[in-house]
Amino acid sequence: DVLSKSDFEKLMCASGIHRETTVVLYGDSNNWFAAWAFWQMALYGHPDVRIMDGGRKKWAAEGRPMTRSGTARRISDYRASAPDPTVRVLLPDVMGRVGEGVEMVDVRSPAEFSGEILAPPGLPETCQRGGHIPGARNIPWSMAVNEDGTFKTADELRRLYRDRGITGERPVITYCRIGERSSHSWFVLRYLLGFDDVRNYDGSWTEWGNLVGAPVARGEDLAA
Repeated sequence: DVLSKSDFEKLMCASGIHRETTVVLYGDSNNWFAAWAFWQMALYGHPDVRIMDGGRKKWAAEGRPMTRSGTARRISDYRASAPDPTVRVLLPDVMGRVGEGVEMVDVRSPAEFSGEILAPPGLPETCQRGGHIPGARNIPWSMAVNEDGTFKTADELRRLYRDRGITGERPVITYCRIGERSSHSWFVLRYLLGFDDVRNYDGSWTEWGNLVGAPVARGEDLAA
């Protein structure tokens, strides 16, 4: 699960972040984890949070300065907003919308989507059954970025999703294994493409694939 509201506030206070602070996030793996942090900050209503395009990979490739020293900041007094229901979707709502009224995006690898493997090698959180949620389209999260780690252009991204049947004309739900990679695709759809209703199902396949009676589809994505 994500941090509770009180634990999120403690983290922001310890980091010296105020409600009026502009927060810039970056990371490895094409900003995978930066997007996950962005999603959680959006969940608790931080007003100004951004992702550094290209992440650490591009920063290092351009020879920009690095340091091993930490940055000391004074403890703040941070108060978070209540969780934003337009950012996150929980299991009951996903169960109620399988196959109707929603565009479901599975951002895992094709091997995970088909049920060939349960999780990426070396990652412990897993499930009892492999496959995907019926009706989901498989658009791996990494397809949204270039070789240098930057995001693709809006036109390229729009074409990528449109060609797999994801238009934003209906509500969109993204999911992966534990909600991290799907945060990246959620960010792309909501902020780079401006889709009105995009929510991240962070319970994702680790939750769904362990449920008794949950519908599971197997095989490749046959979308045109």
